[in-house]
Amino acid sequence: MIQLSGMPFQQGDLWPSGSMERMIIQRMIEDTVVYSYQFKDELSFELKLRKNIIVSARAMSQSDVRFERFLSSRCNPQYWQLTSTGGFLLRQGVKPSDAIQDIYMNSSQYAFECATAMLIIYYHAVLNVLGESLFNQYFQNIYLYGWHADPDLGKTVIYTTHFLPGDVVYFENPDFHPQTPYWRGENAVVLGDGTYFGHGIGIKTAEQMIDTLNQTRMPGANQSAYLTNTVARPSFNHLAELSLGQLGYSVHQYQYIVHHNESSVPIDRYVF
Repeated sequence: MIQLSGMPFQQGDLWPSGSMERMIIQRMIEDTVVYSYQFKDELSFELKLRKNIIVSARAMSQSDVRFERFLSSRCNPQYWQLTSTGGFLLRQGVKPSDAIQDIYMNSSQYAFECATAMLIIYYHAVLNVLGESLFNQYFQNIYLYGWHADPDLGKTVIYTTHFLPGDVVYFENPDFHPQTPYWRGENAVVLGDGTYFGHGIGIKTAEQMIDTLNQTRMPGANQSAYLTNTVARPSFNHLAELSLGQLGYSVHQYQYIVHHNESSVPIDRYVF
C-alpha cells in the first residue's frame, strides 16, 4: 500500500504502462507494508533510484570486472588506494564521481567480491540520480569494502519475502566448502523480471542462483542453498532529502512504516 500525504495513492497516468516505475508501484501496492511519502517527489525519487540500481547492476554484469575474494581484490591506482584488507580507499584530490565511473569505464582493472559489488552499484546509481556536483559534495570519503558505506548513503536490512525491483537480496549457502568460504552466500539485485544479478554468478533466476551455489558445497552436503528473507535497501528517504533539499523541500517527515511485525535493523548488523 502507498500513502501520499496520509491519503491512499492513486497512480493514474504518472508513469507509462509497462514501465519499470509502474512495475515497482504495483509491487508496493500489493505489499502489506505501508509506503508513506509526504510529497509525490519523494516517491518519484525512490522509483528513479530503484530503476537506476537495476540499470547499474545490468551494466556491471556486462562489464569486465572480475569476482575475487578480498585479499585478491584489484583496482585502478589512479583513483583508489588498495588497502591491506582488500578495500578501495578514494585517493586524495580525486573526484568521487570520477572514481565510481572509472569502475565501469575501465572495468578490466577491477576485481572484488559480491558485497562490495552491491555497494558500487548503489554509488553508481546514486551518482546517476543526484548528478556529479551533488554526489561529490556528499560522498567525499568513499571506502569500498564489503558493506561499509558512507553515512549519507544509508542502508538498512528489511526482513520480508515481498521483494521490490532494485532490492538487494541474499542467497544463503549453509554447507559451503570450507576452502571457498566466499561462496557462503550471494548478494543479488532484484531486476524485476524474475531474475537477479549476483557478482560472480551473473544474471540468473532464483533457481539458477541456488543451483550454482549448490555446486560449491562441501562433499557430502545435504542442505541446499536458499533465498533468504533478508532485503538490503539504501536510505531512500535520506537520499531524497539530499536531492529534494536542493529544491527547497523539507522532507524530515518522510516515513517508512512497517506493519505485521516486520522489522528493520542496520545492515552492518547482518554479515553478508
